[in-house]
Amino acid sequence: MAETLISPGALTRENDLSQVTQQPVTVGAAIIGPTVKGPVEVPTLVTTYNDFVNKFGTTVVSGSDKYSFMTSISAYNYFQNGGTSLLVTRVVNGTYTSATSSAVNGTGAVNVLTLETIAQGADQNSESTEGTNASLPSGSQDNLRWEIASPDTSSGTFSLLVRRGDDLSNNKVILETWNNVSLDPKADNFISRVIGDQKETYSSGNNQVEITGAYPNRSRYIRVSSVTTTPDYFDNNGDAKASYTGSIPSASTGAFGGASGAIVAGANFYDTVTTDNIQGLSGSDYTNMISLLANKDDYQYNILSLPGLTLENASSQVTTAATNCRERGDAILLIDPINYNNATVAKAVTQAAGIDNSYGAAYWPWVQIIDPGTGKQVWVPAATLVAGVYAFNDATTAAWFAPAGINRGGLSLVTRAQFKLTAANRDTLYTGNINPVATFPNTGVVVYGQKTLQKKSTALDRVNVRRLLIELKSFIGQVANTLVFEQNTQATRNNFLAQVNPYLESVQQRQGLYAFKVQMDDTNNTADVIDRNQLVGQIFLQPTRTAEFILLDFNVLPTGATFE
Repeated sequence: MAETLISPGALTRENDLSQVTQQPVTVGAAIIGPTVKGPVEVPTLVTTYNDFVNKFGTTVVSGSDKYSFMTSISAYNYFQNGGTSLLVTRVVNGTYTSATSSAVNGTGAVNVLTLETIAQGADQNSESTEGTNASLPSGSQDNLRWEIASPDTSSGTFSLLVRRGDDLSNNKVILETWNNVSLDPKADNFISRVIGDQKETYSSGNNQVEITGAYPNRSRYIRVSSVTTTPDYFDNNGDAKASYTGSIPSASTGAFGGASGAIVAGANFYDTVTTDNIQGLSGSDYTNMISLLANKDDYQYNILSLPGLTLENASSQVTTAATNCRERGDAILLIDPINYNNATVAKAVTQAAGIDNSYGAAYWPWVQIIDPGTGKQVWVPAATLVAGVYAFNDATTAAWFAPAGINRGGLSLVTRAQFKLTAANRDTLYTGNINPVATFPNTGVVVYGQKTLQKKSTALDRVNVRRLLIELKSFIGQVANTLVFEQNTQATRNNFLAQVNPYLESVQQRQGLYAFKVQMDDTNNTADVIDRNQLVGQIFLQPTRTAEFILLDFNVLPTGATFE
């Protein structure tokens, strides 16, 4: 009931304004590239570097030496600098398939269960005759073996252990344990329900990942490929049916085999990549996944990285990825202009000149780091590490701050840059919309620019403004989605304003905006607009700019001069 004052006095009332304003959904970065193992052409979320290693591996043996893919190096750097989520999409050259287990036998010597690796490629094959301590000569840290433990015919259950392929019977490395699973499809502990049996496969015809199988995969390593079921394992007296007890697997171990697909022999890594050999792949091997990740509804991210691809060795794919980011409107592509060999400032500028797009940012030159997988000093293109710079920037400030300069643009893992750029070099690169990777005494190697590849001189030719707009559109778009099919009334408009204005005020307080205005009222929602089932809002923004050119005048005055 409304309260009113009739005679003089003071009225106290409460207005609860303490509700927490919804914040944007954090989507992190996406990366496309080759990996040691893992699912092929299936975007997979990882949340730590250890998670990445478990799913995608670290080093690959090629010839007589070990190497790391730039994908792994980029993932390591991203998480080291505060990244929290990474969408990894593995690309390969050729056909890759999963490895399957030798069918697991029941106590009655009946093949009752076949398992399949989620990772694909011939490196998943571990089947071989066991040696001392049940070692597998073809077992490795990147493939698997399985073990059946604690079979119990009276309860119809057993345990399944997923072990590393290079472990020993007296030194087991158990990756996962699934206790007390059964073959009864009506039971809650049915093995397919507990572990999962779904298989994800990319369909180029539909440009989507299609899923077969009934139960989501809960294992990080395997899925159930086939199973001989024992429905209603117990009779009416609660006793195990004799016809089913022989189906329970006996205590045993086994391995996997039959997978195809291998890293290309003679693959070029690090600074040796060429147009025809980009870590054993070519630009065309990336085409499908660049197209798949253009789907904004299924895959959300705000940074896209293609480590190893340059405008020189894969111009079509890089340009398409930049176009996709612009059409999505919610991500920025990190771009390397040229390969390592025969590199010059002029050549880098020429390559970058072909793109006019504020959703792309180019970085140069290449940099040398210590490969976290091999311990060797290697050369990688700069954008391989820039996702980590963005992650550090966002973790310490906000997306609308410049991911550049001594405070936020430092490349801590870099030992040196390919070229020590002069001031004139940096001027030429910045004029050509390439962000220089500069070297300073007592500071080290630093990203020293934050231009996008937009040629027109507007606020959006800077990375911090482009990322500000990405951030704001993400949040405000989410708010708008909740209003679709709601009544087109003032109450609905007020609901929108009540969520958007406080958020923009918080961005302003955190130095993202000088000023803003949100208009959604009768002036832009006239009767004819409403009759067309439209709700119109206008958002006016004055983004903050960064101080990139600092001018300091030192004025020497004569003795006796006054300072006013």
